Amino acid sequence: MLQPAVNIMVKAARSGGNVLLRNMNKLDALNVVEKERMDYASEVDGLAEAAVIKELRRAYPEYAVLGEEGGALKGSRGPSRYTWVIDPLDGTSNYLRGFPHWCVSIALCEGPEPLHAVIFDPLRNELFTASRGSGAQLNGHRIRIGERKDLAGATITTGFAPRERARVAAQFDCVRQVLATAEDIRRTGSAALDLAYVAAGRTDGYFEAGVQVWDVAAGILLVREAGGRVSDFRGAALGPMHIAMQSRQVLAGNLKLADALQKTIEASGYAAAF
Repeated sequence: MLQPAVNIMVKAARSGGNVLLRNMNKLDALNVVEKERMDYASEVDGLAEAAVIKELRRAYPEYAVLGEEGGALKGSRGPSRYTWVIDPLDGTSNYLRGFPHWCVSIALCEGPEPLHAVIFDPLRNELFTASRGSGAQLNGHRIRIGERKDLAGATITTGFAPRERARVAAQFDCVRQVLATAEDIRRTGSAALDLAYVAAGRTDGYFEAGVQVWDVAAGILLVREAGGRVSDFRGAALGPMHIAMQSRQVLAGNLKLADALQKTIEASGYAAAF
């Protein structure tokens, strides 16, 4: 049975997802802004975030909010122990091009750590949920991380964040070393779904730099609750998930594969680039 807060998060994610679905046939008419170089947002991002926040604040008005579009908002009673971390459209570039791979991501953090997570893919009607200490689920069925023991034959996902192009040479060296052993590297355009897919065993591992907390907070909990490990490129614990910080690095996989992936990233020199 889902926790009460997760039920509210699911309702909010579906509300945001409905906004995104309604606007899919209006892409040519959307107002698109370039927040940073090659980092885009549209008016539908803001509409979806407003729909998500409306549902969350209706149930928990005292909780703080950290959203990709709206920034940080205090709860109705000031600072809060709990923070909603929201990406109303993870995969904006995909969405704006009609590429069918994007989602709504919501995490509830207790202090710096994710407590509950929901990632919703409206196109596939796939709902990933997790609560700390209670495991991870996909559409109500328990999911577990894959069992591959090393990079041999592994499928790894990554991303090429616009804000990290200065380190692209080091990243390509890393990709080359990973591909020397792994079966494939894929770049899907949604960090949240990348992590959800690792949690579900659809891919074996994930690494990316330049991600923000709203991109990964929910997915990190999914991976942990599915039995996996999440760290930065040096194998260290990640920073707090309830505040915005620039240029985070994240890698994920089961315990053995994550270790192998982390050692490859370090050996390639990519970790030293940060």
